[in-house]
Amino acid sequence: MANRLANSTSPYLLQHKENPVEWWEWSEEAFAEARRRDVPVLISIGYAACHWCHVMAHESFEDPITATEMNRLFVNVKVDREERPDVDSVYMEATQAMTGHGGWPMTVFVDHDGRPFYAGTYFPKTPHHGMPSFRQLLDGISTAWNEKRAEVSDQARRLVDAVAATVPPSGVPGTSELVAAYQKIESLFDSDNGGFGGAPKFPQQPLLEFLLRVHAESWAPEAKLMLGVTLDKMARGGIRDHLGGGFSRYSVDAGWLVPHFEKMLYDNAQLARIYLWAGVEFGRADFLEVARDTIGYLNNYLRHPNGGFYSSEDADSEGHEGKFYVWTLDEVRAALGAEAPQAIDYFGLTEGGNFEGSNILSVVGDSTPPGLVGSKARLLEVRERRIRPGLDDKVIASWNGLAIRTLAEAGAVLKDPILMNQARQTARFVLDNLMIDGRLMRSWRDGRASTPAFLDDHSSVALGMYALYSATGEIDWYRAAVDLVDQMHRFERPDGGYFTTAKDGQDLFKRPFDITDNPLPSGNALASEALFYASMFTGDKHLHGMMESAISAGAGLATRYPTMSAHHLSVAYSSARSKELAVVGPDRQGLTDVYYQRFRPHIALASAPTQSPAVPLLVGRDTGTATMAFVCRDFVCDLPTSNPNLLAEMLDS
Repeated sequence: MANRLANSTSPYLLQHKENPVEWWEWSEEAFAEARRRDVPVLISIGYAACHWCHVMAHESFEDPITATEMNRLFVNVKVDREERPDVDSVYMEATQAMTGHGGWPMTVFVDHDGRPFYAGTYFPKTPHHGMPSFRQLLDGISTAWNEKRAEVSDQARRLVDAVAATVPPSGVPGTSELVAAYQKIESLFDSDNGGFGGAPKFPQQPLLEFLLRVHAESWAPEAKLMLGVTLDKMARGGIRDHLGGGFSRYSVDAGWLVPHFEKMLYDNAQLARIYLWAGVEFGRADFLEVARDTIGYLNNYLRHPNGGFYSSEDADSEGHEGKFYVWTLDEVRAALGAEAPQAIDYFGLTEGGNFEGSNILSVVGDSTPPGLVGSKARLLEVRERRIRPGLDDKVIASWNGLAIRTLAEAGAVLKDPILMNQARQTARFVLDNLMIDGRLMRSWRDGRASTPAFLDDHSSVALGMYALYSATGEIDWYRAAVDLVDQMHRFERPDGGYFTTAKDGQDLFKRPFDITDNPLPSGNALASEALFYASMFTGDKHLHGMMESAISAGAGLATRYPTMSAHHLSVAYSSARSKELAVVGPDRQGLTDVYYQRFRPHIALASAPTQSPAVPLLVGRDTGTATMAFVCRDFVCDLPTSNPNLLAEMLDS
């Protein structure tokens, strides 16, 4: 027997390839081995940037005595939750049903059919605060398996029954449901610090985008304030990297000061887009700068040389959380010399520090001191000599779809051809490396693709391709989006909405069905939005019905618990206000620029030099030699115009 992780495509699994634990990857062979030995399966789920995953690995999985017990009593399976969100999803539901909370590392004990009968998250090496040690847990689970098998089976049955319960579809939310959801969100707003709820505090990007979409509605009078305060506080807080750009995953405190230092592609792609459009809508140049800064982080630190984006950077470096990012006063003084005092005041640095004796940079000053740009550059230069946190260098389709959308929209809004080319390069990377024999794959690393793609991959990449088509008018991106939407039928769910896995995907004890939008929009929410654009570009009523099915699947959760499913609300809101914009003619830039002067996710933009059969929205838009814009509703168009000011009025009416 041996550890089997050395050939994995997952950096997280490769972190464990030297463990004395005889790890298996997720496979039918692992379950067959458990049946042969008549032992349960221990499933350990985490991800490469996870701090507490590292802690449990150091305490238990690297310990020869603990590993010996794991090998003797169980078949041990290690899973990367980012590479296998289907496995993570069903066992996270079980963990939450059993314990009332979830998180990573996730530790689940299952029978030979994959049915969970005991679950938890982190377990310490020694008993702590009423929690058993991991070795005590191993012994107790094994004893129960061998001596109380009937009780174990009954527990598995009850847990599976609990997880199998789903929220029934409830129709597309109308205005009354949207208003009620908004009011619930407003009641949770932290007026002192921004954000929603207490510590730990997550940005909750889908919720922020919902506020951005509805901020001009009379029934959402505080939406602009709530969004503006939250974006302000986050931009000034320690959750933001003030030297290298980008945001950490969440703050352990309510005031955004102390981050959990891991930095994820999906967080930063979404936040860059929200800051971009909030900057446009609110006339905030500082928000636009945060958007540029965040995109700069992605390009400087997460970009593959050929165009795709890596997944994340770790919380830890040199075995300590946050070590790469924090500063003592002596370090700042040594780096800045005479300019140190103003930087110390601006970032609120102290001798005692605000994090384990050191300082996390956060903005406390009200005005920017002269020379700050140079001081930040010097601090960054010094920091770059430190040992960087670990990089998870796999490329995930879904998260790259988010990045393509952000880059394409930023390139158009900011009129930046470099950003637009980066969007093109990322899109081409995905199509060249994650599309195998016409089928999208979930992730890629070092020339190897992993498992077939899931619903969120198809939806997110399709949205990225649609955004890139709208921004460039280049038909190849539209065709790529259409192909991905066409494949969604493989995920359809008889009761409405879409499963996470395709019909020919790997069987689990439950076929996962995801409607929870936090921190990423769920597969169903992303599918509804991709289908929304597909229906607007084509006028296809069947696609519109599929969109409504996907929205309805999550609407019950979204209206009862809007912070958990806000992107469903966003798509429902936009779908009720949908318009189409076709711009046809040889000189389209002046008219397409009008589209990007406001945040208009409810409008699909198609453009071409002449009418084109490739995009149904462009068919019949004959303008002769002129360049004209057609504003349409359900393919019924107003009189075309070549006047940018009139076009803006038509789009906003």
